[in-house]
Amino acid sequence: MQKALDYARQHFAAFLDELIALLAIPSVSTDTAYAGDVARAAQWLADHLAALGAQGAHAVPTDGHPVVVGEYYAAEDRPTILIYGHYDVQPPDPLDLWESPPFDPVIRDGALYARGASDDKGQLFMWMKALEAYVKTYGTPPINMKFILEGEEECGSTHLPPFIQARKDTLAADVVLISDTALFAPGVPSITCGLRGMSYVEVTLTGPNRDLHSGVYGGAIENPINALAKLIADLHDADHRVTIEGFYDDVRPLTEEERSEISRLPFDGCAWAAEVGVTHMRAETGYSPLEGTTARPTLDCNGIWGGYIGEGAKTVLPSKASAKISMRLVPDQDPEDIVHRIRAHFETHTPLTMHVHVKAVHGAVPVLVNTQSPAMEAAAVALEQVYGQRPHFTRIGGSIPVVADFRRLMGLDSVLMGFGLDTDAIHSPNEHFGIDRFEQGIESIIRFMALYGSEG
Repeated sequence: MQKALDYARQHFAAFLDELIALLAIPSVSTDTAYAGDVARAAQWLADHLAALGAQGAHAVPTDGHPVVVGEYYAAEDRPTILIYGHYDVQPPDPLDLWESPPFDPVIRDGALYARGASDDKGQLFMWMKALEAYVKTYGTPPINMKFILEGEEECGSTHLPPFIQARKDTLAADVVLISDTALFAPGVPSITCGLRGMSYVEVTLTGPNRDLHSGVYGGAIENPINALAKLIADLHDADHRVTIEGFYDDVRPLTEEERSEISRLPFDGCAWAAEVGVTHMRAETGYSPLEGTTARPTLDCNGIWGGYIGEGAKTVLPSKASAKISMRLVPDQDPEDIVHRIRAHFETHTPLTMHVHVKAVHGAVPVLVNTQSPAMEAAAVALEQVYGQRPHFTRIGGSIPVVADFRRLMGLDSVLMGFGLDTDAIHSPNEHFGIDRFEQGIESIIRFMALYGSEG
């Protein structure tokens, strides 16, 4: 292992230059105008894997964007890991809020600024550099490695589950490794063991058959915007609990041990809120803010529209009003069941003066992974060696649907060993990734590979 660590330190500047070249490719998956760039990024990664000696490294076409695969076989008696990452990125808009162009990477104040720096090009690239460090010093890594790098994570991963299903045999492994999460805090290592799921719906209330003059009809024809606003407001009670009938029926309660572990995390709620300009927090009664954001189900209106929103005044009573609503779920809630429940809720509570349509947009299954597995222990020891303290096992509030897909389709658990920070501005202008964390990530992965390889 030591030779690999030394190689990584000696070649770190070259690693950084290569990452900059990858980040310069605007692989925005949600916009068809960038389709050629997404394909170019896929080919760049496939060529890079091939240059490291990975067998079968190529970009596989799908009905959407390509999936990059490749593998490095070490020995029959060594464990096999399947490395997942995504090379597509979010749109860079709004461009005027970037301090430097999003696809012209720059290093500033110890961080690399570019779209995709943290989410997820910088983090997936650490695995390639760890592989290179072993190949260049020992001739082979201490474990068998397979790569599956997708180009549609930011637009729903539509084609990934059937891709996995069709290639279960060639992708077979002992565990999945994913670096697409964050450390709990700067210098505070953590491994994600829980992900919330999601149900996402769009709700539309329709009243009159056309927009009406509010002076002529107002006072007798109910306004869909008013009605929808009240329905949304009533989705929480005074304790900030969701009022959808049966919403909590399948929620797995937090154990006292889990709550104790969460309470031990170095979390300054007031400082955390102040970072986003908030002076007071609102959590579900009986739960801390950190429990509320990671381990309890939630409901949020993500957008609402209807009527006239242009410049000046237009006295219109709108025909329709719509909203997008997301619900973060915890074990053992089922996304489809929750959609049925919110649809029933709206159908029950919508005024007789109008009708409602609830459209399911997408969902994700909540996941808890085994923290006692050999791979998880190897990751924990590796992080402890790098950061000088045992990592925390944490739940996060977001969703990574592919984790549930790997479990459902292949029976594999995942180790989520990420090195981002919540302050990296992913999905926002000025996304960045700390140079120190890029280096620490590579070192941690090199150590993980050695530790997990000793299990073989």
